[in-house]
Amino acid sequence: MEYYQEIRQYVGHRPLILPGAVVIIQNEFNEILLQERKPGLFGLPGGLMDLGESLEETASREVLEETGLSVSDLELCKVFSGPDYYFKIDNGDEFYSVTVVYQTKTFTGTLQANAEETLSLNFFPIDNLPHQLLASNKNFLRKCLDI
Repeated sequence: MEYYQEIRQYVGHRPLILPGAVVIIQNEFNEILLQERKPGLFGLPGGLMDLGESLEETASREVLEETGLSVSDLELCKVFSGPDYYFKIDNGDEFYSVTVVYQTKTFTGTLQANAEETLSLNFFPIDNLPHQLLASNKNFLRKCLDI
């Protein structure tokens, strides 16, 4: 069980602060790797921090789990937090996301979707991203890549 799930047992649906990381991975054509998480819902690979982890370790672990790629040379882009990153999801859980965004062009491995979390993985041209890209991720890309 993940840390935030353990905390939920004590606090119910009350708001939590959830730290996490995502990675903007660009290939040699400057295309961006996006993960289709639910039908028609795209985002950058990443996820929530585990106890005892650094945010860099969170970013690397989540990318490996979700894509099969090992990333290195992570460059800090920006930290996103505050009222714009408050969410209340369908089950009633509330949280404030603190998301650290990293960028890299250095990765190894073969794209392999984790069936539990990922429907598909594809690199997309910066000027032709899916319309169903999560709003928060659009903002991450806008601020980090000036698009």
